[in-house]
Amino acid sequence: MRSWLGPLALGLLVAGATAWIAIWAIPYGLMTVAIDRLGQGGINTMSYGRLATPERQPVVRPSPDLAYSSCPYDLAAGPVAIDVTPVPGRYTSLSIFDAATDVIFVRNDIEAGGKPFRIIVARTDQPVPSGTDVVRTDHDRGIALIRLLLKDPSEIGELDAIRRQSSCATVTKLK
Repeated sequence: MRSWLGPLALGLLVAGATAWIAIWAIPYGLMTVAIDRLGQGGINTMSYGRLATPERQPVVRPSPDLAYSSCPYDLAAGPVAIDVTPVPGRYTSLSIFDAATDVIFVRNDIEAGGKPFRIIVARTDQPVPSGTDVVRTDHDRGIALIRLLLKDPSEIGELDAIRRQSSCATVTKLK
């Protein structure tokens, strides 16, 4: 009877270690894929995606009534400033995801009073400009995602200029 306890214990140990590694690694792998798909404009640069269609879905299950703008960020060169200009009369939200796919910040147009706002994303040890809203993270990489709710997909043309006022870039001055 004892002859099978050793292999059973080893099997359980290997299964447990494999599960732990998979649970730890999968979010980082998914975020790497998302950064590659959404980062067509580059890192620390806002990209303004076209509306999703059945033929073009850069992420799983995008909503056809949302216009997405994305900024894959990398904090290795310093903090990143994300400037959001809400579109009047339309729900607009900013969500920031870290490398582990955790949501580390959310703000919408209602919480911002319909006014433009700036968020600085920085690692814990990075200096940031004083008087700014700062989101601290333990990861260098992630994605900032702006969603704009459309009443009808055809109105994207008239709202696109306002949407493109939102941006992101590495912070170069710490005044």
